Amino acid sequence: MRHEKLEAAGLDYAVCRYGGSRLLFRGPKRPTDKPYITFVGGTDVYGKYVERPLPALVERETQRSCVNLGVPNGSVDVQLNDPTMMELCRRAELSVIQITGAQNLTNRFYRVHPRRNDRLIEASTVLRALYPDIDFTEYSFTRHMLSALFLKSPKRFATIQAELELAWLSRMRTMLTTVGRRVVLLWWSDRSLTNAPWYQRSDPFRGDPMFITRSMVHVLRPLVKGIVEVEPMVSDGCTGLIVPEGEMPAAAERLPVRAHAIAAQKIVPLINRP
Repeated sequence: MRHEKLEAAGLDYAVCRYGGSRLLFRGPKRPTDKPYITFVGGTDVYGKYVERPLPALVERETQRSCVNLGVPNGSVDVQLNDPTMMELCRRAELSVIQITGAQNLTNRFYRVHPRRNDRLIEASTVLRALYPDIDFTEYSFTRHMLSALFLKSPKRFATIQAELELAWLSRMRTMLTTVGRRVVLLWWSDRSLTNAPWYQRSDPFRGDPMFITRSMVHVLRPLVKGIVEVEPMVSDGCTGLIVPEGEMPAAAERLPVRAHAIAAQKIVPLINRP
């Protein structure tokens, strides 16, 4: 993520750093020497192309300092492995953590970039042995690779899916144990949280979170204060978004602007709840 690229979107993201983190977060930088709320998640929490994203809306309604720790294309990997982010969440009066997909996690089959978790760094010898008929040099992104593996052999792919689900649950448990129970998990997606097989969707490799089911989230319930589900929000294209020329296709896949207002309406009543 480069500062100049974000500024080119026509929005001043006022990128900032917290503590010793190498990550650039969306600003303006919020004070953390008084009670504050953290928002953790991926591109939608960051609010790319959105003038006033979810954390800013909640701050306006509650008059609480809301620290935006969204990381574009980030998963639980980047969150858990950033000590500053974990410390900020541990000290917060409440942390809202968006449920992100399992596809962008380093696991025994492949390794992802430590900060841009959607980028494939390397396929392991285990994965190459499972798919000797695939040339992994053709893939730079996890989603692209996984879709190719599924199309090549759904039966072999089931082994990868099981690994990703286990990795996601393990890391989520570790993160929630580190942060403490002052956490609200946020399901914020273009689809409902169900136990229906992900591959039954018309286009299973579009949208997020990938591979996450209601049963998986239910396992985490004892570790959190609550779980907020926002009804599925279908994209409005680029309506209301501030998008630079050339990034329209990517922006059209983001949650619509109204999704931020609806999520804020669900979260605000929880702020003062014991």
